[in-house]
Amino acid sequence: MYIQRTIESYIRRMLKKFPIISLTGPRQSGKTTLLKSAFPDFKYFNLERIDHREMIMADPLGFLNSNKTPVILDEAQNLPELFNQIQVISDERNQPGQYILSGSQSFLLNQNISQSLAGRVSINHLFPFDINELNAVEPLNLYETILKGFYPRIYQSNIDAVDFYPSYLQTYIERDVRTLRSIGNLNTFTRFLSLCAGRTGQILNLNALANDTGISVNTAKAWISLLESSFIIFLLQPYHHNFNKRIIKSPKLYFYDTGIVCSLLKLTDISNVSTYYNYGSLFENLIISEIMKYSYHLGKKPNVYYWRESNGIEIDCIIEKDNKNIAAIEIKGGQSFTKDYLKNIRSFSKNNDRHHVQKILIYAGTENSFINETQIIPWKDFSNFMNQFLS
Repeated sequence: MYIQRTIESYIRRMLKKFPIISLTGPRQSGKTTLLKSAFPDFKYFNLERIDHREMIMADPLGFLNSNKTPVILDEAQNLPELFNQIQVISDERNQPGQYILSGSQSFLLNQNISQSLAGRVSINHLFPFDINELNAVEPLNLYETILKGFYPRIYQSNIDAVDFYPSYLQTYIERDVRTLRSIGNLNTFTRFLSLCAGRTGQILNLNALANDTGISVNTAKAWISLLESSFIIFLLQPYHHNFNKRIIKSPKLYFYDTGIVCSLLKLTDISNVSTYYNYGSLFENLIISEIMKYSYHLGKKPNVYYWRESNGIEIDCIIEKDNKNIAAIEIKGGQSFTKDYLKNIRSFSKNNDRHHVQKILIYAGTENSFINETQIIPWKDFSNFMNQFLS
């Protein structure tokens, strides 16, 4: 079963403008399936295969010159020596849509791109399915969706989340972690990862996280960076009118996939999810990660933040479309609307006369509504709002 990916149409547009396209994302997010299915006219090479690497490196220029048709180089970070040659050939041919470079290690791939291919490449990110993609093929249950997450193999091969994620995380730690950074004790890193899961939706306190793990603050900082570069977590920065303040205030920590969070928290069935003491953070992570994924899948840079005032008033998510238009989003895991849900969002709008603010409440219910200038959107439907707001 092939599920149409949102990002496909954007990549097609970029292939008409750039000689090179890069596509990164977490392992098993569907990059190879997308590229093979959407672009069958491209010749495909997997650079994790030793025979493909040896064949190419025996004569890089000869390989590139002999392949006149467009080429997909999967896991391209495994052959960084090829990037300079791709630059030369693409410049000589001077035409769009020559190469697609894909890989699961953002840091290594983007490092090679910035060194060799700057200005010639359109950089794109593919994450596991977003809600909009899954909604098109099957009905979604909230607690089951949080537990299962969005990795394609779970849906396409009918694998239980309790079987998929432990193996996925073990493979991630043994392969990507060791490739990107030298870590002596993988058990300590695994504990660090689980502690991060327990802090999802919270302001990142590196000192406390380091102390609880038994590592230094500098190590904790390096491991957070590692989890970011391998598409496991992202950090949501606070929103300020003064952009410089964004980098000196503490961010909030989220995972790109709630299935990984549930696995790390040892939540094994939907009853565990619905009764989890911090269920609200799981629902918040679901929505904010979907906002991030859907933005990337539309080819947009996610200008997504949170808002917190000194008096404790907080807005879960701010999406900045441009300097004049923002969306202030409150996220509530309850299935029934109460007027208390709107308390913080009313306060926020009073302090933002310089912007046009769209006020949004996303909740776990099923009814669309409009109350006190706030649009009420069920969790399954908010991708429609995202599409309209970002267009």
